[in-house]
Amino acid sequence: MVNKKEEWKSELYGDRVREKLVEFAEEGFDSIPEDERDAWFTRFKFWGVFHQRTGQESYFMMRLTNANGILEPGQLRAIAEVARDYASGPVTNPEFGDSWIDLTTRQSIQLHWIKLEDIPEIWEELESVGVTTRSSGGDTMRNISGSPVAGKDADEVIDTLPLLERFQEEIRGDDDLCNMPRKFNISISGTPEGGAQDAINDVALEPARKEIDGEETLGFNVRVGGGLGGREPRVARPLDAFVTPDEAFEVVRGFVELYHDHGDRQVRAKNRSRFFVDEHGTEWIRDLLAEEYVDGDLRGAGEDIRDEYTYNAGRATEEGKKDYTGVHEQGDGRRYVGLSVPVGRLPAEEAIELADLADEYGSGEVRLTRRQNPIIVDVEPDRVDDLLAEPLLARHRPEPDPFVRGAMACTGTEFCSLALVETKARTARLLRWLRDNVDLPDDVEQLKLHFSGCTADCGHANTADIGLLGMRARKDGEMVEAVDIGVGGGMGEDPSFVEYVRQRVPADEAPGAIRNLVEGFAERRESGQTFREWADSTDSETLAELCEPEETNYADASLTDAKQSWYPFADEGTTAAEPEVVSSDD
Repeated sequence: MVNKKEEWKSELYGDRVREKLVEFAEEGFDSIPEDERDAWFTRFKFWGVFHQRTGQESYFMMRLTNANGILEPGQLRAIAEVARDYASGPVTNPEFGDSWIDLTTRQSIQLHWIKLEDIPEIWEELESVGVTTRSSGGDTMRNISGSPVAGKDADEVIDTLPLLERFQEEIRGDDDLCNMPRKFNISISGTPEGGAQDAINDVALEPARKEIDGEETLGFNVRVGGGLGGREPRVARPLDAFVTPDEAFEVVRGFVELYHDHGDRQVRAKNRSRFFVDEHGTEWIRDLLAEEYVDGDLRGAGEDIRDEYTYNAGRATEEGKKDYTGVHEQGDGRRYVGLSVPVGRLPAEEAIELADLADEYGSGEVRLTRRQNPIIVDVEPDRVDDLLAEPLLARHRPEPDPFVRGAMACTGTEFCSLALVETKARTARLLRWLRDNVDLPDDVEQLKLHFSGCTADCGHANTADIGLLGMRARKDGEMVEAVDIGVGGGMGEDPSFVEYVRQRVPADEAPGAIRNLVEGFAERRESGQTFREWADSTDSETLAELCEPEETNYADASLTDAKQSWYPFADEGTTAAEPEVVSSDD
């Protein structure tokens, strides 16, 4: 029996979808036959157009794509102006107001409340500056992630920009490869901290060195089959293959084609590449890759530099970059400055202001990180202090509160049909409450708190110090929004995922549980010990005991919504956001 989504895709997919989407836009939302909407909404995703959740009919989320998080001069401004002019819904979000952009964990941008009828005009505005939505969703290769400071950072091991551009143009741009068994993620790291988080990608290149013909050669080790979600996360497995920069394209394309040809297209719950690698094993994949998809034998793996990985790794600050916030040196002597945007949501007017600052103080280029934050690049050293004094950087500080610095959140029930709980506004409130009610040791500069609205884990709860996963529970006889609380995840040299120590904690009791856990950490840690190191050294029973749910003075605005309304903030009396609230870090 053919999977229905595969049948829909076989009839029409990829670049051919655009013409039909434009036709529907010109005729209006109601021109899409009701009995065909599931099929068309599936196809639209390839072009970055996602119908929002039930009850929000005729409104769409639009996801953009930009390899490695690079926004060239003028692109952020164009995106922000589109958000300002087109991304307004019928109800104002009480925390964030109207018209914002969402920065994603794959270094791209999402817009919400987009009307189908406006999409052709939006495309015209975005594409005039080189921004596209193509291949940003659906069963295809998603935004290619990489070190956000590729080609810039003073500590860069190997420049990955030429490869990233080729991946974008010749793999993601190839319509013959657009119809994959499921979504597919490619990453490549070229800086020593491991900022692309290669361990959770379907195919990943990590810096390595190997002696070839008597000379030490820089290149990449290849890993396959990483990913999060479905309560079954996997670390990408080593393929025992070293490739030079000249060879890397062929091997990555080869694995894409191999999975395209052999991946399971029937059981969607089990056809991500991580399950494909589980089923076949890396030896089978390596042999087939060498025999049919690349020209010549594959070398064995080289010496990797994973011991230097510090990004989202739970290591001490002095060991290296944990993220890209703050001021850092570029290879050309200039500086890049990373801002902290709580939960990745940036009002359109602030995004325009950010574009202005990038023009005034840098080259106009902006980079996006995997932690939902932007970076201004190419700042002259003698202008850094003036940039830091700008009002926008007082709101989105390069050196924020430790909770804000470590926070990420997915879309949640505000727009997502899969999510079980509201995430963005809840996390913003939670960050303020934690800031005002929890004391961290002075040497703890970041505590990673990630929130996913469901087990798909788009908010990367599994890789957090403290991960929150949306659930539902009963409290006082009523169904309420709740979370499972996980502890001790992280990337780095030895990636690991959280252990869920508390299940179905009512959302209004979760802040108390987090406070109790963090206070336990502060009291019991050894000198200099990070949260991840402490969690690794503490037994599960103790972690669960410390993470005791507790009612506090925290007021949860969405506790009883439980996905019952068409929009979590649709109740009468909803008020516009106060200007200072969105930062979560005033």
